[in-house]
Amino acid sequence: MKSRQRDREAFREHSFWQSYSDMMAALLLIFILMIAITLAIYRQKTNDLEQTRLALNTAQSELDETIKDLELSKAELEKSNEELESSLAQLQQAYEQAALTQEELNKAYLEIENARQELTTTKQELQDIVGIRTDIIGALQSAFSNSTMKVDAQTGSITFSSDVLFRYNSASLTADSRDTLKNVIPMYLDVLLQDQFRGYIAEIIIEGHTDTDGGYQSNMELSYERAKAVADFCLNKRNGLGETEIEQLQKLLTVNGKSWSNPVYLKDASGNPTEEVDMPASRRVEIKFRLKEDEVIEKIAGVLEQE
Repeated sequence: MKSRQRDREAFREHSFWQSYSDMMAALLLIFILMIAITLAIYRQKTNDLEQTRLALNTAQSELDETIKDLELSKAELEKSNEELESSLAQLQQAYEQAALTQEELNKAYLEIENARQELTTTKQELQDIVGIRTDIIGALQSAFSNSTMKVDAQTGSITFSSDVLFRYNSASLTADSRDTLKNVIPMYLDVLLQDQFRGYIAEIIIEGHTDTDGGYQSNMELSYERAKAVADFCLNKRNGLGETEIEQLQKLLTVNGKSWSNPVYLKDASGNPTEEVDMPASRRVEIKFRLKEDEVIEKIAGVLEQE
């Protein structure tokens, strides 16, 4: 009995350690399996992580490239905006210049139109007085038909010899010259100041001239003083003109001294002027007139130059 009991106990002890060994082997196997699984998972995760890292690197490279492209596009866009702004500024400037040019063109058209209207008016004025000079000269020649004083057929002027009016180097009228002027001056001015012609007269000129003997300045003074002496005579109501005519004459009268700037030259047998000065004829006082048509002609010439 005891022997069986010991055998049973020995067997029972042996069975316990075998179970423990199996359990430990199983645990070890499980542990190894877990390590293997963990290693496999780790390896897989490492591979996935590496793939992700490579993907991220690729994405980062693409992102950097995209950023560069965006920066380049931004720079090109900014350049395009600058060019667009410059083009807009140039366009605005061109528009302003075009508007200014159009305004200047309209202004020029208006000035041309005004000039044309002025020219038309001036031409009409000129047509209204065409032939007046001829009429005045004809009336003067008719008035002086019985006089020794001759009226210039071209200009309508009359000329007094200074030798007749003044003593040598003097600007005082002689007694005989006063009688001559008293007969001639009223006759000449009556024609110019009559209602038919007075509106066309722009200026009545008394002009003194000398010969070429002596200095220019001294002759200028002498020629002016002689012309002024004749003018003073004309403006004296005791010498043939009425107060009304004197008032009209004062508005038109001009006194000039020409010294020897416009001498008279001797003529040859054929009637052509020579280079020799006719000294007595150069010493003279002329009375002449200027018509408003001369002013009109100058006005027309000015308008034509503007066009």
